[in-house]
Amino acid sequence: MQEENPINSINFNNESINIREEIEKYLYHWKWFVIGVVIAVLLAFFYLRYTANQYEVSTTILIDDKDNGGLASELSAFEDLGLIGNSKTSLDNEIELLKSRTLLERVVKDLGINVTYFIQGRVIESEMYTNSVPFKINFFRKDFKFYNLDTLFKVKIIAPTNFVIEDLDGNKMSEHVFGENMTTNIGDVVITPKNIDKMNVGDEITIKISSLKNVVDLYRSKVQIQPANKNSSVIKLTLKDPVKLKAQAILDNLVYQYNKDAVEDKSVIAKNTNKFINRRLEIITKELSAVDKGVEVFKTKNKLTDITSEASLILQTNADLENKILDVTTQLKLVDYMSEFIDNSAEELIPANLGLTDGSISESIIKYNELFLERNRILKSSSNQNPVIINLEDQLTQLYGGITQSLLNLKSSLAITLNTLKSQENRINSKIKAVPRQEKEYRDIQRQQQIMESLYLYLLQKREENAISLAVTLPNAKIIDKAYGSNAPVEPKRRIVYLGALLIGLIVPFSAIYLLFLLDNKVHTRKDVEAVVKAPILGEIPRTKSEHKVVVTDLDRGSVAESFRLLRTNVNFMLSGVKQGAKTIFVTSTIASEGKTFIAINLASVLALSNKKVLLIGADIRKPKIAEYLGVPKSVKGLSHFLMDTNLDVSEVIDHIQKFNFDILESGIMAPNPSELLMNGRFDEILAYGKKNYDYVIVDTAPTYVVTDTLLLGHHADLFIYVVRADYLDKRLLDFPKIMYENKRLPNMSILINNTDSEKGYGYGYGYGYGYNESISKKSWWKKIWS
Repeated sequence: MQEENPINSINFNNESINIREEIEKYLYHWKWFVIGVVIAVLLAFFYLRYTANQYEVSTTILIDDKDNGGLASELSAFEDLGLIGNSKTSLDNEIELLKSRTLLERVVKDLGINVTYFIQGRVIESEMYTNSVPFKINFFRKDFKFYNLDTLFKVKIIAPTNFVIEDLDGNKMSEHVFGENMTTNIGDVVITPKNIDKMNVGDEITIKISSLKNVVDLYRSKVQIQPANKNSSVIKLTLKDPVKLKAQAILDNLVYQYNKDAVEDKSVIAKNTNKFINRRLEIITKELSAVDKGVEVFKTKNKLTDITSEASLILQTNADLENKILDVTTQLKLVDYMSEFIDNSAEELIPANLGLTDGSISESIIKYNELFLERNRILKSSSNQNPVIINLEDQLTQLYGGITQSLLNLKSSLAITLNTLKSQENRINSKIKAVPRQEKEYRDIQRQQQIMESLYLYLLQKREENAISLAVTLPNAKIIDKAYGSNAPVEPKRRIVYLGALLIGLIVPFSAIYLLFLLDNKVHTRKDVEAVVKAPILGEIPRTKSEHKVVVTDLDRGSVAESFRLLRTNVNFMLSGVKQGAKTIFVTSTIASEGKTFIAINLASVLALSNKKVLLIGADIRKPKIAEYLGVPKSVKGLSHFLMDTNLDVSEVIDHIQKFNFDILESGIMAPNPSELLMNGRFDEILAYGKKNYDYVIVDTAPTYVVTDTLLLGHHADLFIYVVRADYLDKRLLDFPKIMYENKRLPNMSILINNTDSEKGYGYGYGYGYGYNESISKKSWWKKIWS
């Protein structure tokens, strides 16, 4: 038996060997990885080349910043109006308001971004912002129909003053002059030149009008709004868009519309207060005029001039009491005005801080107005069924009832106080016996006049204060950073796309090769055979691309010829125990087309080169191939003739092949009963003749898995060469030679692996032909890739 190679005795780490073999299996197909990477990178290049860049724009705002330094101190003088409160705005509510459809609808309408412009590039269209478009389209009727329109058309400039309207297929629809009124199904439209320097004859711009709903839905999904961090009231708004200037305009306008809405909400209290004051001033002006007229009539009728000096001593005592009566009466008037307003305006804001002495009523009114505004603002982005709205309604109802009841209680208290003061006044007046009746009447008229004047001046002052408050109403959001975006696009991410393409370029061929390996059930390497069959392995015959079946000649030093020379050495070693007569070598395989005839012919040729007499017998009489492979005419008589005709001598059916210097006994005709012929004893005569007259007798037999012919003759063999063809035989069929070897059905059985790929970097390929290939021309690198 062949001695074990010393290299095989080294105890390698199995895991390391397996990892290396797996890597080498894939590295053998390196060209597919290169092709995959090249294709994937090219696709990534074209994807990046023709995909619109996305620019990220962001802005940050501070919500409801009450502690803003000097500005807060300047407005503190107006806190008695109840317009500057200390309530903490809910950040989540403000975010929902910024996301509201109503707000975005105003942004879209204000910027007109439902109309977009595209210019054709070499492959794809790119969007233009309005400031880059050389003309302006004026739509005079922006109604419901316009904001629900979805259409596309093209404007092609054919002259500095003329343009053509085209459909998407480029068909001319109409021709117009810039500034000409065009009547369309959405109203009158006028296109006027804007950037003459950017207007080139031949430019073709596509105009897309999208429905307001679709545009709003698009930007509601694209605008990202989130708190900057957990512990602040700063909100960051982010938008990604192919046009950076457009994204900046959208975010800036969104913040503007939000602040405008908040200012309008906050101005409602001041406006309602102003309305109330003006209404009361009109009434008081009329009453004051009537009182003044009464004074004039009274003095004229009674011919009075200066009555006060006559009763100065008596009235001095009564002065303080009258002042108190005046204050109480004023308060009663204010209570009446407030009660009348509340009764007639149940769903309106209540005027705040009109000077009532009861501070709890003023605080309740301020709280009522704040809750009223909060409810109205939340209703804009919610419904009446919202639990927050229901809670606010309950609180408003309770506050309203509390304010009404407090006014009634205050009025009763003031009435009691007034009655007490009047009682005191009556007691004092009883002492004024000498004061004429006219003086008393005049005092009543004068008191009414003073009350009206005091109330009139007070309301004038509050009106001015309210006007100042209305003028300095703060927005809800302070802009920290205006919308800004870098000139570098954030999408597509070029490095990630190229990295992904590189990974895909490696993964796809890897997956395909892995799938092929997974589904592959063929024998490929020596290791595949050794894993199942424990028989000794004589060697490996590399794959040959030669059209000639006899590849071994005396001048050939190629890898295949050298593998047969190594096979000759191993065969002689395996037959070293045969001392007498010719050495009988049987060549078989599991199934047909594994190359056993090719092995038998070239083994005979390589043995003949060593000046040995060799007889090659074609014992596969079912499918004879020897004559065809050798390129010689078929003999008239062969093995089948000899087995059937007992009168033939062995020497009569043997032919000498001068070209290869060995003898052959062809298979002959295909007999109908080959197994019976091989069993009739005549084959023993052939082997006896061969042992007597030759050094080697090589028998090409039939496949063992298909027929029993080889098993019938196997006992005559000194050596059985069992051929296994790489990349052809199913691994599952290795169980058959395993059984043959373990049960010793084939004497001195050895395995020969045929058609191995010497270029593969895994298995046990030895790369035959070392030192003998200088005369062989090397392939070009590109031919090796595609070979």
